[in-house]
Amino acid sequence: MRLDDIQSRAAWRTEDLTKDPDWVFDIDEAGAAQLARTVKAAYDPERELFDYTRADFDFGPAWDTLSQALREAHQGRGLALVHGLPRAALAEEEFKLLNWAIGLYAGVARPQGKASQYISQVRDAGVDYRAASGRGFSSNAKLDFHVDGGDLTTLGCYNTAKAGGQSMISSSLTAGEILRSERPDLYEVALQDFSFSRQQEETEDEGPFYTQPLFDEAEGRIFGKWNRNRVQSAQRIETAPRLTDKQVETMAALDEILQRPENMYTMYLAPGDLQIINNYTMLHSRTEYEDFAEPEKKRLLYRLWLAPPDSVRMPESWWDFYRAIEPNAVRGGIRGHNHDDVCKAFDARQAAELGMTLHDPSAAPTPTRG
Repeated sequence: MRLDDIQSRAAWRTEDLTKDPDWVFDIDEAGAAQLARTVKAAYDPERELFDYTRADFDFGPAWDTLSQALREAHQGRGLALVHGLPRAALAEEEFKLLNWAIGLYAGVARPQGKASQYISQVRDAGVDYRAASGRGFSSNAKLDFHVDGGDLTTLGCYNTAKAGGQSMISSSLTAGEILRSERPDLYEVALQDFSFSRQQEETEDEGPFYTQPLFDEAEGRIFGKWNRNRVQSAQRIETAPRLTDKQVETMAALDEILQRPENMYTMYLAPGDLQIINNYTMLHSRTEYEDFAEPEKKRLLYRLWLAPPDSVRMPESWWDFYRAIEPNAVRGGIRGHNHDDVCKAFDARQAAELGMTLHDPSAAPTPTRG
């Protein structure tokens, strides 16, 4: 399993991002003003997010910048950063709507947890990250390197922390190549199944854990999967296979590679920044943070998981979590415990607007054509 030209740009080292910031984009003042106007014109506090449509928002020239950034994250570096969202001109709920509106144009938003929420507030809610049901986005803890549950993640910053909360990104493709070169024996282990806990958020047709290798391949593309917290959490589940000594050694080796300064790019998101991450070529983390005492100053970001319309085929091993692996399919997310008819209607509407395929997530996987 080796990289080819398809993903070469996503197999970066830190110096690549520093020397060539082609993954950083800026929305100018006129574009930001247009974004603020269109959001304020559409915003209705009595209106549910699912009731908004793409037609409610005119992004003007700013959409050219946003679409380029989305393309870079999805098909280029695997990472993009957009400066200049009109944070100062928008209240919290208006900024949330702006992030949602970007998602309406970029793909089909996916649910993110037990509550089946389609957009998450990334803020400290006092959650224990290491608990069996813990989630990092609602804690202030240092996070393990991990992927999120959609092809793409967007993270729009409204408030920063008083201290800490640094974002860290490493290329899973680079890490895999280094692991294969330095420890080919452990790379072979990484191609075997590891068990990942669903953190007690599974639906009735899902088990409490699922299995995936840390690296797999489909149509010449390599896909990386890692989340130490969920692998360790799965060890609390009686029916999950026990980790072998070689698997534990592989986990430690991978984490060490990801955190090498030459591989790990660090940044602080400023208010008005939008970070976009590809979840099968990038791994991300965050340092612990200290928050402000005043509620209006507390760290706050809005997160979307997106299934974009120009997606590629995934490996078969990714089906158990994503529930669809075909290109241009609505896939991914954590349906949780409240994925009702309203959610399903939104999925169907967005899929139709974007010309995407919508599968029944409870159905068996489509056999691969040989």
